[in-house]
Amino acid sequence: MANNSEPLKFREKLGYGLGDTASNFFFATFNVFLLYYYTDIFGITAAAVGTMFLLTKILDAVSDPIMGLIADRTSSRWGKFRPYLLWGAIPYGLCGYAMFANPDFSYTGKLIYAYVTYSLMMLAYTAINVPYSALMGVISPSTIERTKVASYRFFCAFAAGWLVGTFVTPLKNILGGGDEALGFNLTMAIFAVISVSL
Repeated sequence: MANNSEPLKFREKLGYGLGDTASNFFFATFNVFLLYYYTDIFGITAAAVGTMFLLTKILDAVSDPIMGLIADRTSSRWGKFRPYLLWGAIPYGLCGYAMFANPDFSYTGKLIYAYVTYSLMMLAYTAINVPYSALMGVISPSTIERTKVASYRFFCAFAAGWLVGTFVTPLKNILGGGDEALGFNLTMAIFAVISVSL
């Protein structure tokens, strides 16, 4: 990280901000399209999806503070928080893609698949996002620099949300050629590669 007297470089601030772009390629897609995908394409009832979302939030309520404790006690040659970004990126991308893989299971199989993949995605997100958020507090001793970093973070997050809102529907229509399941699958494969790279 930066020395006490050094301002952060533009690439450091942008690099940190792009971490939220990576997260929001998935999360903005989930916020806008996941309920539709689960009910209208994957074929799960809205009540079952709502119950799943509720139960997985309970898992989040437990996993988030545990991840914070783990990250805070980490000591490695990459630092406290960075190892989780480095080693969690690929599982995060794979879980995000797997949610939209659309396997041809029975209704019960689809429901189990949705629970497993969504829960794994939330755990992967926790393993990356809790350390990522904590990293901002130690990225510089300067409150001014940390404020600038936060600005980059939120700009990049909103930019990803705009990209998702603007391009997911046309992209899945083009890639799927009328097959929405295939379109979402291929779109999320692209997003997975972008997210892991960022």
